[in-house]
Amino acid sequence: METETSPHILVVDDHREIRELLAQYLKQHNFRVTVADGGAAMKKQLREHAIDLVVLDIMMPGEDGLSLCRSLRETTKLPVIMLTAMAETTERVIGLEIGADDYVTKPFEPRELLARIKAVMRRTHSLPFQKEALSANKFRFDNWILDVDRRELIGKDELAIPLSTAEFKLLTVFIQHPQIVLNRDQLLDFTRGKEANVFDRSIDNQVSRLRKKNRSRSKKTYTDPNRLGGRL
Repeated sequence: METETSPHILVVDDHREIRELLAQYLKQHNFRVTVADGGAAMKKQLREHAIDLVVLDIMMPGEDGLSLCRSLRETTKLPVIMLTAMAETTERVIGLEIGADDYVTKPFEPRELLARIKAVMRRTHSLPFQKEALSANKFRFDNWILDVDRRELIGKDELAIPLSTAEFKLLTVFIQHPQIVLNRDQLLDFTRGKEANVFDRSIDNQVSRLRKKNRSRSKKTYTDPNRLGGRL
């Protein structure tokens, strides 16, 4: 059950049944939960409680969820997950563009929302410092050189290994975070951003392909991607 140190979730939805069911479900999974039936109640709860994440419905009477999300993003850095009944992607795209961290389409399984809450909180509360985007043309680590312009990995034999776009993004994340072990959710966030799917396992295959390419030139100089760092 939840404790005083459990993450505090604010559920904002004008449907009482949805609010109560979500509150009950999240409490069963060790979250503290506060509910609000609209924008005015949401703002009141934010003033009175230290909230860690907001689950925000889009379609509500009065000030809708998109407007509330925009207001939240202008004044706070609170993670926001949008709830939407819209079949079209327009509202979801707008929500992501104005700063929502994720969205769930109604009707939804509470288990999916729980997974997304946990993933967003890991990304926003536990991400290590991210260095600036790569600005040099080449980065050296161990016996390898990453050619940023050509998107190639060059071994000590001076033969180039081409990288796919996904592999290049993943490798630059490792270079920007040397000596740091990154979990799946962090890798997804750095490479896919807000479009990341919490159930996507393709990142595992990309790490595996990078390791194979790293091994392909010299098994003796194999480097775990988690230890990559730009040594110029």
